[in-house]
Amino acid sequence: MGEINFGPSFIPSRESPEAAVEELLRRGYRACEVDFEGGFWMDWDYAERLGELAREATLVLSIHAPIPAFLGHLDREKKYRMAVGMLDHSAGVAAACGAEVVVFHPGFLLGRERSEAIAAVVEQLGELRERLEGKGRAVPFGVEVMGRVRELGTLEDVLSISSQLPWVRPVVDFAHLHAVTDGAFTSVERFAEVLAAADAIIEPGAPFHIHFSDISYANRNEKSHLPYGQGTLRAEPLAEALGRFERPATVIGESPDEASNQAIRAVLSGEPAKPVPTAAGRLFNPD
Repeated sequence: MGEINFGPSFIPSRESPEAAVEELLRRGYRACEVDFEGGFWMDWDYAERLGELAREATLVLSIHAPIPAFLGHLDREKKYRMAVGMLDHSAGVAAACGAEVVVFHPGFLLGRERSEAIAAVVEQLGELRERLEGKGRAVPFGVEVMGRVRELGTLEDVLSISSQLPWVRPVVDFAHLHAVTDGAFTSVERFAEVLAAADAIIEPGAPFHIHFSDISYANRNEKSHLPYGQGTLRAEPLAEALGRFERPATVIGESPDEASNQAIRAVLSGEPAKPVPTAAGRLFNPD
């Protein structure tokens, strides 16, 4: 069984990297995803210091790029240029703080056949990679499985994109998968099948990158992330499925409250949940 590092989907202090790392460790976390979904808030000094402290604490960092930072655009106009700039900057921050992966969303079909949309994403990612290599920012990227059944971003889409670009990894969001399958992820086998598909693509030694929370859904589309226990997605089958693989895993908790993240952490780590203070920090802003 590979090591499992669990942590939240946000930095608990934007004012101080020292305070942020201290709080993450106090809560028993071994990972954290930097939250740029709504925009960039971290300067270079913060990023570099965060990286130093995280390395000292063996804390695994990842970056979530802004929501508009998707590729596969129909043209190379303003929205495309903005997305490329955001992904470029995200990669720069990742390089500065030593983040293991930059997570981004795959975009939209935009009236195309699925194969055409995937080809456009792959082509534009290849162009982005050339730009990043010239800047020393050629970090791994992760494309996220989405929670809407009729849009780009199914598990098959994500595996197809990742299989064509060795520096792109699938980001397995089990809450989204639970939603688009109408609540099918209740057995160890369902989790293990998805992990096996990702394991066949990810380069040796790199960890699984997983998003996890309970979730509400309707008509096979996600609605919102839920406090753990209010829906039907559970961490026990994920923990058992991960135990079948030697590959390590970074699991990012996207619950809307600290108590839920602690409950999930306890299942995955086998350690007791930490007490939740009255002011438990900023909550997750679901994508």
